[in-house]
Amino acid sequence: MLLAIDCGNTNTVFAIWDGEAFIGTWRTSTEWQRTADQYYVWLSTLMKFQQIDVEITDVIVSSTVPRVVFNLRVFADRYFNTRPIVVGKPDCLLPVDVRVDEGTQVGPDRLVNTVAGYDLFGGDLIMVDFGTATTFDVVDSDGAYIGGVISPGVNLSLEALHNAAAALPHVDITKPQAVIGTNTVACMQSGVFWGYVGLVREICARIKAERARDMRVISTGGLAPLFQQSEALFDHFIDDLTMHGLTVIHRYNKENN
Repeated sequence: MLLAIDCGNTNTVFAIWDGEAFIGTWRTSTEWQRTADQYYVWLSTLMKFQQIDVEITDVIVSSTVPRVVFNLRVFADRYFNTRPIVVGKPDCLLPVDVRVDEGTQVGPDRLVNTVAGYDLFGGDLIMVDFGTATTFDVVDSDGAYIGGVISPGVNLSLEALHNAAAALPHVDITKPQAVIGTNTVACMQSGVFWGYVGLVREICARIKAERARDMRVISTGGLAPLFQQSEALFDHFIDDLTMHGLTVIHRYNKENN
């Protein structure tokens, strides 16, 4: 069994893949201080609670937080007797090319999403990920990662509004009933919601114009459905896109090592 771990800036997702489907998925906050032993106690408890009794033989990790990788390596070695594949490291092979400026380090999550998108839909894609940052990744016709766009995440923007302006409260993002807000919360929700609708639409339009071709837009991340249901900004929404990409990369490395 494969244990796939996606460590983002805010949350870390653990999922067990049996070769055909994920049989268990769990989420925890990302904390670089968490030890290998703490990871195991947390994960084994949840597995027992869901009556999942399987042998983990392989581990693959994608992490945008470098400091957590060491303890995840120890976790895999100590409790599953395996050396994890870490996306972005020299010994991790990718089934797609990366064509960016020399010396540029691309985030592992963006590479994994590229692999997943190409495996599911082929080339000429714009991958939009609503995470701590909202990222746009461009996939060429042959599946290569050729660059993208990084903008502040939705919740990060709301937090910045609250922190920078003493009179503005914490608010949850939702689609407002009207563009013109009649109270502070409605004004903030409208600005963020419609602002991000415009941001996604404009950036995708400019990428398509720059590439001079039709491109499908694929979204992932917790807030993607909120924007999709009202504006049809995306051609497809894939909830577990990153986890799917990790299974593809794991299979590729097993076949080519």
